[in-house]
Amino acid sequence: MASFLLGTDSPSTSYRVVSYAQPRITEEDTLYAVNSLPGGDGTSESDVAEGRAALDAVTEHIPAAEQHQLIRGNEPPEDLLEFAQTHDVDELLLGITQRSPTGKLMFGSTSQDVLLAADRPVVCVPLDSR
Repeated sequence: MASFLLGTDSPSTSYRVVSYAQPRITEEDTLYAVNSLPGGDGTSESDVAEGRAALDAVTEHIPAAEQHQLIRGNEPPEDLLEFAQTHDVDELLLGITQRSPTGKLMFGSTSQDVLLAADRPVVCVPLDSR
């Protein structure tokens, strides 16, 4: 029995990561679908709706997944790592896009930050380039 955290920010990310995860997850495993938003003025109603849609896209294919939308004033990497630690997940599953070095510098990368700071395995599933 294993536990997984699937971090997502959009339905397209959810579908891509679920396509990787679905064959690996058994009925005995736990899957946490997590969407993190900063909250306050940094989060609009449409951001919340998009996050909900991302979570629903996971449970559409893996109905037993637990949905968690985190709006706590944290950056997504901080939320994901804290959630992983609190729930003692065995593995994190994230989507990652290919970006130029300038794009990474200007916009950051949640997956990269999680990958560098995690104390447990992280699987990065390639997404379409943005």
